[in-house]
Amino acid sequence: MSTKLTLQSTYPLLGDAGAEMPVLGFGVYKSPQDVTERSVTTALKTGYRHIDSAQYYENEAQVGNAVRAWCLETHTSRRDVFVTTKIIFPAKTKEETLESLRESVQKVNLDGYVDCFLIHTPTSGPEGRKHLWEALKELHSEGKVVTIGVSNFGVKHLQELIDRNETPAVNQIEIHPWCQQRPIVELCKKHKIVVQAYCPIVRGEHADDADVLKIAEKHKVDWSQVLLRWSLQKGYVPLPKSDTPSRIASNADLYGFELDDEDMKTLDAKDQGAKGAVAPNPVDCE
Repeated sequence: MSTKLTLQSTYPLLGDAGAEMPVLGFGVYKSPQDVTERSVTTALKTGYRHIDSAQYYENEAQVGNAVRAWCLETHTSRRDVFVTTKIIFPAKTKEETLESLRESVQKVNLDGYVDCFLIHTPTSGPEGRKHLWEALKELHSEGKVVTIGVSNFGVKHLQELIDRNETPAVNQIEIHPWCQQRPIVELCKKHKIVVQAYCPIVRGEHADDADVLKIAEKHKVDWSQVLLRWSLQKGYVPLPKSDTPSRIASNADLYGFELDDEDMKTLDAKDQGAKGAVAPNPVDCE
């Protein structure tokens, strides 16, 4: 990846002409409702233009409140902020599932649409996944979502969609040097599916890694910036999460340095496969 990447850089998305996703996102997993609004506002002031939420996080409304207020205050178009949410399980009927999706759009309350809606996990089985995908397609036809995709999908789950001539625009999975999920990444690249990387700084579990600290010292940055820059240079869309203003800022300060080939090889060599994951991995579900 070139250092020409900036905080305003975007990737084009499949399926919708002109749809683009900022290459750095801001996650709100486990951010309490009374903190989410403040953190998202800080992120937007810092320069983030991509916020990632979910029904499961129970803070969709707070994300929308922050984006709406910030856009009004700064005279920024709502179209300039990319907002994602997710659904885990289907309801009993497609219409009930669709109503759940619509409720999320209403909670976010940003001009009647969200930019991206994902199937949060593949754990509802083949019929459940098909049910969710069909409901998302219907939401798209209603103009309530710009683009649709998946999260935590393994090779067989993605292939299941592709075999039906359905290709998600996005697959959001755990990605960092210790869990690189290479087979899934290769399939995504083959079909031009954007890979979003959650847990990109591994929840701090490798903050004291000697190689990472050496690379950080070399570039005069901190350990988390090294891991996020690795993700960017791999072509992923990292989704760092923090409620600390100074950390929110440093996690976005990734464009004044570039990891060299030696740095990348050192980090690439740390892959432990599934053993390196810090989040539950559902890719082996039916």
